[in-house]
Amino acid sequence: MLLEDLYRLMKIGHVQAQGIVDTMTQPVVVLDQHFCITTANNAFIKAFEVDRDDILSQNFFGLGNGQWDVPELRRLISSVIPRSAAVIGFEVKHDFPTIGHRTFLVDARRLVHPDDNSPNILVIFDDVTERQRHDAEMDFIVAEMRHRLRNLAAVVQSVVKNSRTDDPAVASFKEALLERLGVTFRAQEVAALGGMADFEALLTGAVGSTVLERLECSGPSVEILSSKVLPVSMILHELSTNALKHGAASIPAGKIRVTWELEASPPDRTTLVCQWREEAGPRISEPVSKGYGTELIEGLAVHMGGSVELTYPSSGFTATIKIPM
Repeated sequence: MLLEDLYRLMKIGHVQAQGIVDTMTQPVVVLDQHFCITTANNAFIKAFEVDRDDILSQNFFGLGNGQWDVPELRRLISSVIPRSAAVIGFEVKHDFPTIGHRTFLVDARRLVHPDDNSPNILVIFDDVTERQRHDAEMDFIVAEMRHRLRNLAAVVQSVVKNSRTDDPAVASFKEALLERLGVTFRAQEVAALGGMADFEALLTGAVGSTVLERLECSGPSVEILSSKVLPVSMILHELSTNALKHGAASIPAGKIRVTWELEASPPDRTTLVCQWREEAGPRISEPVSKGYGTELIEGLAVHMGGSVELTYPSSGFTATIKIPM
């Protein structure tokens, strides 16, 4: 191979490598063993509003007004080569000379080289300023929503509680309504936090103290989407209410066993299968007609894209609930 052919191949390889780096949307620089910049991509030039010629061969920690001369960051980057370490997600907050206050997450690692002894360091920057501002705004909105929801819950419950009645049927309805409202508002509080909620915590919080004393539960750790917290909590509450009125929780010897597991369901989905089984309760039989609680349980299960099967053997009521995850 002629020298000029070798030079041409090297030049083509360099151009391709630079093109790959410039294609990246995140700011990227390559530092040599003395922490001087050997390469910077277009995103870095644009993000920090600098001129490429002004930064090449310059010490990284001396750029601008020493904007990156953060002792902890310097220590971490200095350990990349000798310790074969990596800096991942190191947060840097600074008032930069031309772009103002910014927050970056910095990743740094040794540049991959065929002979595995490259002294160069690849440094990538992720500007999370707007993301953190947006997250802070969302946290404020959620906190304000939770505050207003608590106020609304207190007002509604107070109105219902202070509505006087001498009719036993109406008094019983008022008590059931207050319990349902309590479960609903507590579930809304959990759902308003976003993210996921622990299924066992929802179960123990929804059934009430009396049923909780009779409850035995077992199953793997399962996280429920916030969008399903309310219907799941209401289903569990209705089951516990039925147990108190007609089932195992209505007599001292009664027990309630709740088990759950995750099952694979095609195509590529997972289903939470929860079984509610009442034992040592009074003898029961299937009701002639559906009550409000049964209709609510079935409707909520369908609303979540799942199903519920209610059976009434003489040994005790059982419910099998399937919730797509």
